[in-house]
Amino acid sequence: MRTGSEPVTARSPLRLRFWLSLWGMIWAAAGAAVFSVVGRVGWAAACAALVVLTAVDLVVVLRHIHQGPHYQPGRDVPPYDPPRTR
Repeated sequence: MRTGSEPVTARSPLRLRFWLSLWGMIWAAAGAAVFSVVGRVGWAAACAALVVLTAVDLVVVLRHIHQGPHYQPGRDVPPYDPPRTR
């Protein structure tokens, strides 16, 4: 809901989310490799699951980035009234 108090220069956190996901995927892949060499199968499987999860997140983030900006109401559109709490 739009309240009128949003910053004029708000930016999307998608690029930050992309880099954090990439960083996490690198560390999870390294962890999976190290744990599999050491013989800790459970931890290696957990790290491999994190690699898959971050890869899916990267795909979603890249899809949203490539979609480009979406319509946002401008200054000429009045803000909605905040919901009344009972």
